[in-house]
Amino acid sequence: MRSRQDYLDQERQLLAPYASKAADSRGRRHPEPEHPLRSAFERDRDRIIHSSAFRKLEYKTQVFVNHEGDYYRTRLTHTLEACQITRSLARFLRLNEDLAEAIALVHDVGHPPFGHAGEAALRDLMAEHGGFEHNLHALRIVDELESRYPDWRGLNLSWEVREAIAKHSAASGGSGAGELEEFGDFPWPSLEAQLADVCDEIAYNAHDLDDGLTAGLITLEQLQEVALWRRLAVPAAGLAPEQAKYLGVRALINEQVQDAARVVEERVREWGLQSSDDVRRAPGRTAGLSPEMAAENQELREFLFRCVYRNHRVVRMSTKARRVLEALFRSYEECPQQLPPGALRDGQPLQRALCDYLAGLTDREAFEEHRRLFDPAVHT
Repeated sequence: MRSRQDYLDQERQLLAPYASKAADSRGRRHPEPEHPLRSAFERDRDRIIHSSAFRKLEYKTQVFVNHEGDYYRTRLTHTLEACQITRSLARFLRLNEDLAEAIALVHDVGHPPFGHAGEAALRDLMAEHGGFEHNLHALRIVDELESRYPDWRGLNLSWEVREAIAKHSAASGGSGAGELEEFGDFPWPSLEAQLADVCDEIAYNAHDLDDGLTAGLITLEQLQEVALWRRLAVPAAGLAPEQAKYLGVRALINEQVQDAARVVEERVREWGLQSSDDVRRAPGRTAGLSPEMAAENQELREFLFRCVYRNHRVVRMSTKARRVLEALFRSYEECPQQLPPGALRDGQPLQRALCDYLAGLTDREAFEEHRRLFDPAVHT
């Protein structure tokens, strides 16, 4: 039977020099004995999968609210698709698959109900109370809000996974939680974390396009406007629409994954990266798309914004969702006694407690809570 040490030795032999090694982990906030069979990153993955926040992703919005149809992606199925792409690409590049998988699985646990509409609502409501950002909230979840152990709060994940959560924002130059001293020594996270960011974008562009086609918000004919689709999609003549859609989405993912792999290999060679800390100190992000692919990807993104995310059906539901969260927040703020037991923690500001509670609800929990508070015919 394989022991943990056998596995750690195997990592040294098989992984690239710039990959993260479980044996070199910076450890956990709360020291605990190592498992005899599993590495630190394997344990992180398992703790994430068994967490309450991860399970609740099943009923949190990606683009379409859960009750709009059983086919559409939820935040959970998006996470699984992003994880699958991340793990495959990590294997191609000889990176640490367990760490990459753990990061991909945890990357969206901080999202509130109703997707980006829910995040925008909480951000506005918390503007004068410390703000809300789903990456930093994810760090609060794994460090504080999950309660599994008698001796400490949180999941006690490894430093490397927590670093990835804190720096999950490419738009902020990799320093999504730059104010957190713990992660301030390096401008970039591990290559596994950077890869998860890239694969997250590849996944949601592809499946949001798929869902948009299925919902009838866009057509295969409209997609001919998009250069990347036009270049990659198999000619639809003679194919059923479902087949044409599937083959086009598959080609879209495959082309971008191969492009990302080439970019990583080129930058590793050009910058002479020989360790995971070399990646963290590199002149820029090691993982990404080539300029040509990034431009085509941006065109696809703009198409999705114009034709899917801003479609009147999506906007109507998003507006409704914002109203629900705003009404719940204001009602709880006026009368906190309406909150269920345990929602308020000693010493915690009221607004932060309300934000934590609302961010932890699923779509249907939020709708049901709204009915309980505002529909006189509903008994609580």
